[in-house]
Amino acid sequence: MSLLSLDVGPGVAALQSWAGPHALALGSNVTVVDKVLPDMLHMVDPHWYQFPPMNPLWHGLLGFVIGVLGFISMTGNGMVIYIFTTTKNLKTPSNLLVVNLAFSDFCMMAAMSPAMVINCYNETWVFGPLACELYGCAGSLFGCASIWSMTMIAFDRYNVIVRGIAAKPMTNNGALLRIAFIWLFCLAWTVAPFFGWNRYVPEGNMTACGTDYLNKDWLSRSYILVYSVFVYFLPLALIVYSYFYIVQAVSAHEKAMREQAKKMNVASLRSSEAANTSAECKLAKVALMTISLWFMAWTPYLVINYAGIFENATISPLATIWGSLFAKANAVYNPIVYGISHPRYRAALYKRFPALSCQASPDEAVSVASDSTTVSEKPAA
Repeated sequence: MSLLSLDVGPGVAALQSWAGPHALALGSNVTVVDKVLPDMLHMVDPHWYQFPPMNPLWHGLLGFVIGVLGFISMTGNGMVIYIFTTTKNLKTPSNLLVVNLAFSDFCMMAAMSPAMVINCYNETWVFGPLACELYGCAGSLFGCASIWSMTMIAFDRYNVIVRGIAAKPMTNNGALLRIAFIWLFCLAWTVAPFFGWNRYVPEGNMTACGTDYLNKDWLSRSYILVYSVFVYFLPLALIVYSYFYIVQAVSAHEKAMREQAKKMNVASLRSSEAANTSAECKLAKVALMTISLWFMAWTPYLVINYAGIFENATISPLATIWGSLFAKANAVYNPIVYGISHPRYRAALYKRFPALSCQASPDEAVSVASDSTTVSEKPAA
Protein backbone atom coordinates (compact mmCIF):
# COMPACT_ATOMS: atom_id res chain seq x y z
CA MET A 1 0.00 0.00 0.00
CA SER A 2 1.35 3.40 -0.96
CA LEU A 3 2.02 5.81 1.86
CA LEU A 4 0.18 8.44 -0.14
CA SER A 5 -2.97 6.34 -0.01
CA LEU A 6 -2.62 5.35 3.64
CA ASP A 7 -5.77 6.06 5.61
CA VAL A 8 -4.56 8.05 8.60
CA GLY A 9 -7.93 8.01 10.28
CA PRO A 10 -10.16 10.82 11.50
CA GLY A 11 -8.09 11.57 14.62
CA VAL A 12 -4.89 12.36 12.73
CA ALA A 13 -6.82 14.11 9.99
CA ALA A 14 -8.40 16.33 12.61
CA LEU A 15 -4.98 16.97 14.13
CA GLN A 16 -3.62 17.97 10.73
CA SER A 17 -6.46 20.35 10.17
CA TRP A 18 -5.98 21.91 13.61
CA ALA A 19 -2.23 22.01 13.98
CA GLY A 20 -0.70 21.53 10.56
CA PRO A 21 2.34 19.39 9.68
CA HIS A 22 4.36 20.54 12.70
CA ALA A 23 2.32 18.28 14.98
CA LEU A 24 3.13 15.19 12.94
CA ALA A 25 6.79 16.18 12.80
CA LEU A 26 6.94 15.43 16.50
CA GLY A 27 6.92 11.75 15.60
CA SER A 28 3.60 11.12 17.31
CA ASN A 29 0.02 12.18 16.92
CA VAL A 30 -0.35 12.49 20.70
CA THR A 31 -0.77 16.08 21.89
CA VAL A 32 -1.19 18.02 25.11
CA VAL A 33 -4.89 18.32 24.28
CA ASP A 34 -5.60 14.57 24.21
CA LYS A 35 -6.71 14.35 27.85
CA VAL A 36 -9.01 17.37 27.61
CA LEU A 37 -12.63 16.42 28.24
CA PRO A 38 -14.92 16.62 25.18
CA ASP A 39 -17.04 19.47 26.57
CA MET A 40 -13.88 21.61 26.89
CA LEU A 41 -12.51 21.15 23.37
CA HIS A 42 -14.38 24.12 21.93
CA MET A 43 -12.43 26.38 24.31
CA VAL A 44 -8.97 25.08 23.37
CA ASP A 45 -7.02 27.22 20.92
CA PRO A 46 -5.57 25.40 17.86
CA HIS A 47 -2.11 26.63 18.89
CA TRP A 48 -1.87 23.99 21.62
CA TYR A 49 -2.45 21.03 19.28
CA GLN A 50 1.15 21.20 18.04
CA PHE A 51 2.66 20.31 21.44
CA PRO A 52 3.21 16.80 22.84
CA PRO A 53 1.90 15.99 26.32
CA MET A 54 3.82 17.47 29.22
CA ASN A 55 5.91 15.13 31.31
CA PRO A 56 3.75 13.94 34.23
CA LEU A 57 6.55 15.00 36.54
CA TRP A 58 5.84 18.63 35.64
CA HIS A 59 2.18 18.18 36.55
CA GLY A 60 3.14 16.53 39.83
CA LEU A 61 5.68 19.23 40.66
CA LEU A 62 3.28 22.03 39.78
CA GLY A 63 0.49 20.48 41.84
CA PHE A 64 2.80 20.06 44.84
CA VAL A 65 4.16 23.61 44.62
CA ILE A 66 0.71 25.15 44.20
CA GLY A 67 -0.53 23.11 47.16
CA VAL A 68 2.33 24.32 49.35
CA LEU A 69 1.93 27.93 48.18
CA GLY A 70 -1.80 27.74 48.86
CA PHE A 71 -1.28 26.47 52.40
CA ILE A 72 1.38 29.08 53.22
CA SER A 73 -0.62 31.89 51.63
CA MET A 74 -3.92 31.08 53.32
CA THR A 75 -2.17 30.62 56.67
CA GLY A 76 -0.12 33.81 56.38
CA ASN A 77 -2.92 36.01 55.05
CA GLY A 78 -5.39 34.49 57.50
CA MET A 79 -3.12 35.45 60.39
CA VAL A 80 -2.71 38.98 59.00
CA ILE A 81 -6.50 39.38 58.78
CA TYR A 82 -7.03 37.92 62.27
CA ILE A 83 -4.37 39.98 64.04
CA PHE A 84 -5.08 43.28 62.27
CA THR A 85 -8.82 43.00 62.95
CA THR A 86 -8.58 41.88 66.59
CA THR A 87 -5.73 44.05 67.87
CA LYS A 88 -6.93 47.44 69.08
CA ASN A 89 -3.86 49.50 68.18
CA LEU A 90 -3.84 48.02 64.67
CA LYS A 91 -7.41 49.06 63.84
CA THR A 92 -6.47 52.15 61.83
CA PRO A 93 -7.82 53.37 58.46
CA SER A 94 -4.45 52.72 56.82
CA ASN A 95 -4.41 49.14 58.01
CA LEU A 96 -7.83 48.50 56.48
CA LEU A 97 -6.01 48.57 53.14
CA VAL A 98 -3.51 46.00 54.42
CA VAL A 99 -6.40 43.79 55.56
CA ASN A 100 -8.03 44.16 52.15
CA LEU A 101 -4.80 43.07 50.47
CA ALA A 102 -4.56 40.03 52.75
CA PHE A 103 -8.23 39.19 52.13
CA SER A 104 -7.74 39.37 48.36
CA ASP A 105 -4.65 37.17 48.45
CA PHE A 106 -6.37 34.69 50.77
CA CYS A 107 -9.39 34.42 48.44
CA MET A 108 -7.19 34.01 45.37
CA MET A 109 -5.37 31.00 46.76
CA ALA A 110 -8.50 29.54 48.39
CA ALA A 111 -10.27 29.68 45.02
CA MET A 112 -7.40 28.49 42.88
CA SER A 113 -5.00 26.26 44.82
CA PRO A 114 -7.30 23.26 45.54
CA ALA A 115 -8.67 23.23 41.98
CA MET A 116 -5.16 23.45 40.54
CA VAL A 117 -3.92 20.55 42.67
CA ILE A 118 -6.81 18.32 41.54
CA ASN A 119 -6.33 19.24 37.89
CA CYS A 120 -2.59 18.60 38.05
CA TYR A 121 -3.30 15.16 39.49
CA ASN A 122 -5.62 14.45 36.51
CA GLU A 123 -3.25 16.24 34.09
CA THR A 124 -6.15 18.25 32.61
CA TRP A 125 -9.06 20.50 33.59
CA VAL A 126 -11.81 18.29 35.03
CA PHE A 127 -14.45 20.72 36.30
CA GLY A 128 -16.12 21.71 33.03
CA PRO A 129 -16.40 24.92 30.96
CA LEU A 130 -18.33 27.06 33.47
CA ALA A 131 -15.91 26.32 36.30
CA CYS A 132 -13.04 27.14 33.92
CA GLU A 133 -14.54 30.56 33.22
CA LEU A 134 -15.21 31.20 36.91
CA TYR A 135 -11.67 30.10 37.79
CA GLY A 136 -10.20 32.51 35.24
CA CYS A 137 -12.47 35.30 36.46
CA ALA A 138 -11.52 34.66 40.11
CA GLY A 139 -7.81 34.73 39.35
CA SER A 140 -8.18 37.98 37.42
CA LEU A 141 -10.43 39.59 40.04
CA PHE A 142 -8.33 38.78 43.09
CA GLY A 143 -5.07 39.50 41.28
CA CYS A 144 -6.36 42.89 40.15
CA ALA A 145 -7.66 43.66 43.66
CA SER A 146 -4.26 42.80 45.17
CA ILE A 147 -2.46 45.02 42.69
CA TRP A 148 -4.68 48.02 43.36
CA SER A 149 -4.62 47.42 47.12
CA MET A 150 -0.82 47.68 46.98
CA THR A 151 -1.22 50.85 44.94
CA MET A 152 -3.58 52.38 47.50
CA ILE A 153 -1.20 51.43 50.31
CA ALA A 154 1.62 53.21 48.48
CA PHE A 155 -0.60 56.28 47.98
CA ASP A 156 -1.48 56.31 51.67
CA ARG A 157 2.18 56.25 52.64
CA TYR A 158 2.89 59.01 50.13
CA ASN A 159 0.11 61.12 51.63
CA VAL A 160 1.32 60.59 55.21
CA ILE A 161 5.07 60.84 54.71
CA VAL A 162 5.54 63.23 51.79
CA ARG A 163 2.69 65.66 52.42
CA GLY A 164 3.00 65.35 56.21
CA ILE A 165 0.83 67.68 58.31
CA ALA A 166 -0.55 69.25 55.14
CA ALA A 167 -2.20 65.97 54.21
CA LYS A 168 -5.80 65.19 55.05
CA PRO A 169 -5.75 62.13 57.32
CA MET A 170 -7.54 59.11 55.94
CA THR A 171 -10.65 58.14 57.87
CA ASN A 172 -12.35 54.77 58.15
CA ASN A 173 -14.97 55.91 55.67
CA GLY A 174 -12.24 57.08 53.31
CA ALA A 175 -10.50 53.70 53.53
CA LEU A 176 -13.79 51.86 52.95
CA LEU A 177 -14.53 54.02 49.91
CA ARG A 178 -11.10 53.16 48.48
CA ILE A 179 -11.73 49.47 49.10
CA ALA A 180 -15.15 49.69 47.44
CA PHE A 181 -13.55 51.39 44.43
CA ILE A 182 -10.92 48.65 44.20
CA TRP A 183 -13.47 45.85 44.08
CA LEU A 184 -15.92 47.58 41.73
CA PHE A 185 -13.13 48.63 39.38
CA CYS A 186 -11.62 45.15 39.31
CA LEU A 187 -15.00 43.45 38.97
CA ALA A 188 -15.81 45.56 35.92
CA TRP A 189 -12.61 44.40 34.22
CA THR A 190 -12.97 40.75 35.09
CA VAL A 191 -16.62 40.28 34.05
CA ALA A 192 -16.01 41.91 30.66
CA PRO A 193 -14.94 38.58 29.05
CA PHE A 194 -18.36 37.13 29.93
CA PHE A 195 -19.91 39.76 27.66
CA GLY A 196 -17.74 39.13 24.62
CA TRP A 197 -14.69 41.29 25.26
CA ASN A 198 -12.14 38.46 25.25
CA ARG A 199 -12.97 35.18 27.05
CA TYR A 200 -11.61 32.75 29.64
CA VAL A 201 -10.09 29.55 28.20
CA PRO A 202 -7.76 26.71 29.27
CA GLU A 203 -4.09 27.65 29.36
CA GLY A 204 -1.41 25.63 27.61
CA ASN A 205 -0.83 23.17 30.45
CA MET A 206 -4.62 22.44 30.39
CA THR A 207 -4.81 22.48 34.20
CA ALA A 208 -5.67 26.17 34.64
CA CYS A 209 -7.74 28.81 32.87
CA GLY A 210 -7.13 32.45 32.04
CA THR A 211 -7.72 35.13 29.44
CA ASP A 212 -7.55 34.20 25.77
CA TYR A 213 -4.30 35.80 24.65
CA LEU A 214 -4.00 33.69 21.49
CA ASN A 215 -7.05 35.09 19.70
CA LYS A 216 -5.82 37.39 16.92
CA ASP A 217 -9.13 39.24 16.62
CA TRP A 218 -8.48 42.89 17.48
CA LEU A 219 -11.47 43.09 19.80
CA SER A 220 -9.94 40.30 21.86
CA ARG A 221 -6.45 41.79 21.58
CA SER A 222 -7.70 45.20 22.70
CA TYR A 223 -8.88 43.75 26.01
CA ILE A 224 -5.39 42.45 26.83
CA LEU A 225 -3.79 45.75 25.83
CA VAL A 226 -6.18 48.02 27.72
CA TYR A 227 -6.35 45.70 30.72
CA SER A 228 -2.56 45.65 30.97
CA VAL A 229 -2.46 49.46 31.00
CA PHE A 230 -4.89 49.78 33.91
CA VAL A 231 -3.85 46.69 35.87
CA TYR A 232 -0.08 46.59 35.26
CA PHE A 233 1.56 49.70 33.83
CA LEU A 234 -0.52 52.33 35.66
CA PRO A 235 -0.30 50.69 39.13
CA LEU A 236 3.42 50.04 38.66
CA ALA A 237 4.04 53.67 37.67
CA LEU A 238 2.03 54.94 40.66
CA ILE A 239 3.85 52.65 43.09
CA VAL A 240 7.27 53.68 41.77
CA TYR A 241 6.25 57.35 41.88
CA SER A 242 5.00 57.07 45.47
CA TYR A 243 8.02 55.27 46.85
CA PHE A 244 10.46 57.53 45.00
CA TYR A 245 9.08 60.61 46.76
CA ILE A 246 8.66 58.76 50.06
CA VAL A 247 12.34 57.85 50.14
CA GLN A 248 13.25 61.36 49.01
CA ALA A 249 11.16 62.94 51.81
CA VAL A 250 12.53 60.64 54.51
CA SER A 251 16.07 61.24 53.27
CA ALA A 252 15.58 65.01 53.46
CA HIS A 253 14.09 64.67 56.95
CA GLU A 254 17.02 62.56 58.14
CA LYS A 255 19.49 65.04 56.67
CA ALA A 256 17.81 67.91 58.50
CA MET A 257 17.95 65.98 61.77
CA ARG A 258 21.64 65.22 61.33
CA GLU A 259 22.35 68.89 60.66
CA GLN A 260 20.36 69.90 63.73
CA ALA A 261 22.25 67.35 65.84
CA LYS A 262 25.53 68.76 64.54
CA LYS A 263 24.50 72.29 65.55
CA MET A 264 23.60 71.01 69.00
CA ASN A 265 26.94 69.21 69.19
CA VAL A 266 25.35 65.80 69.82
CA ALA A 267 25.88 62.55 67.98
CA SER A 268 22.20 62.02 67.24
CA LEU A 269 18.78 63.32 68.13
CA ARG A 270 17.59 59.74 68.51
CA SER A 271 18.14 57.90 71.75
CA SER A 272 17.88 54.44 70.19
CA GLU A 273 19.20 54.85 66.68
CA ALA A 274 20.75 51.73 65.21
CA ALA A 275 24.43 52.02 64.54
CA ASN A 276 25.23 52.99 60.96
CA THR A 277 21.63 52.37 59.82
CA SER A 278 19.48 55.36 58.91
CA ALA A 279 15.74 55.52 58.38
CA GLU A 280 16.03 56.33 54.69
CA CYS A 281 18.19 53.26 54.13
CA LYS A 282 15.63 51.03 55.81
CA LEU A 283 12.74 52.58 53.91
CA ALA A 284 14.66 52.42 50.63
CA LYS A 285 15.17 48.70 51.18
CA VAL A 286 11.45 48.20 51.85
CA ALA A 287 10.55 50.23 48.76
CA LEU A 288 13.00 48.34 46.58
CA MET A 289 11.74 45.01 47.88
CA THR A 290 8.10 45.99 47.34
CA ILE A 291 8.62 47.14 43.77
CA SER A 292 10.95 44.27 42.86
CA LEU A 293 8.60 41.58 44.17
CA TRP A 294 5.64 43.22 42.46
CA PHE A 295 7.54 43.38 39.16
CA MET A 296 8.77 39.80 39.50
CA ALA A 297 5.27 38.49 40.23
CA TRP A 298 3.30 40.00 37.37
CA THR A 299 5.81 40.61 34.57
CA PRO A 300 6.10 36.94 33.43
CA TYR A 301 2.33 36.73 32.95
CA LEU A 302 2.32 40.04 31.07
CA VAL A 303 5.10 38.78 28.79
CA ILE A 304 3.13 35.59 28.05
CA ASN A 305 -0.01 37.59 27.24
CA TYR A 306 1.84 40.00 24.97
CA ALA A 307 3.67 37.16 23.27
CA GLY A 308 0.28 35.59 22.62
CA ILE A 309 -1.44 38.60 21.08
CA PHE A 310 1.55 39.54 18.93
CA GLU A 311 3.46 36.30 18.26
CA ASN A 312 2.38 32.99 19.78
CA ALA A 313 5.11 30.78 18.30
CA THR A 314 7.27 31.11 21.42
CA ILE A 315 4.59 30.08 23.93
CA SER A 316 4.72 26.48 25.08
CA PRO A 317 2.53 24.73 27.66
CA LEU A 318 5.46 24.66 30.06
CA ALA A 319 5.95 28.43 29.71
CA THR A 320 2.38 29.08 30.85
CA ILE A 321 3.13 27.30 34.11
CA TRP A 322 5.80 29.80 35.11
CA GLY A 323 3.62 32.84 34.52
CA SER A 324 0.86 31.36 36.65
CA LEU A 325 3.29 30.25 39.35
CA PHE A 326 5.00 33.62 39.73
CA ALA A 327 1.65 35.42 39.91
CA LYS A 328 0.29 33.09 42.60
CA ALA A 329 3.52 33.34 44.61
CA ASN A 330 2.70 37.02 45.05
CA ALA A 331 -0.02 36.00 47.51
CA VAL A 332 2.62 34.25 49.64
CA TYR A 333 5.13 37.04 50.21
CA ASN A 334 2.60 39.90 50.47
CA PRO A 335 1.89 38.97 54.13
CA ILE A 336 5.64 39.15 54.76
CA VAL A 337 6.10 42.54 53.11
CA TYR A 338 2.94 44.22 54.36
CA GLY A 339 2.35 42.36 57.61
CA ILE A 340 5.42 40.88 59.25
CA SER A 341 7.53 43.98 58.46
CA HIS A 342 5.01 46.06 60.45
CA PRO A 343 6.47 46.56 63.97
CA ARG A 344 3.14 46.51 65.81
CA TYR A 345 1.99 43.48 63.87
CA ARG A 346 5.14 41.63 64.86
CA ALA A 347 4.59 42.59 68.48
CA ALA A 348 1.02 41.26 68.36
CA LEU A 349 2.20 38.13 66.56
CA TYR A 350 4.84 37.52 69.22
CA LYS A 351 2.25 37.95 71.95
CA ARG A 352 -0.31 35.54 70.46
CA PHE A 353 1.92 33.08 68.62
CA PRO A 354 5.39 33.20 70.21
CA ALA A 355 6.64 30.21 68.22
CA LEU A 356 5.81 31.83 64.85
CA SER A 357 6.81 35.46 65.25
CA CYS A 358 9.85 37.51 64.40
CA GLN A 359 10.12 39.83 67.38
CA ALA A 360 10.61 43.49 66.53
CA SER A 361 13.95 45.02 67.42
CA PRO A 362 13.84 48.01 69.80
CA ASP A 363 15.36 50.31 67.20
CA GLU A 364 12.75 49.65 64.52
CA ALA A 365 12.54 52.65 62.25
CA VAL A 366 9.71 53.03 59.80
CA SER A 367 6.40 51.18 59.79
CA VAL A 368 5.71 49.60 56.42
CA ALA A 369 1.94 49.82 56.76
CA SER A 370 2.04 53.47 57.77
CA ASP A 371 -0.30 54.42 60.56
CA SER A 372 1.57 57.54 61.59
CA THR A 373 0.99 61.09 60.40
CA THR A 374 4.55 62.38 60.17
CA VAL A 375 7.86 61.40 58.67
CA SER A 376 9.41 60.93 62.08
CA GLU A 377 10.19 57.42 63.15
CA LYS A 378 8.26 55.71 65.92
CA PRO A 379 9.34 52.84 68.15
CA ALA A 380 7.81 49.44 67.72
CA ALA A 381 4.71 48.92 69.83
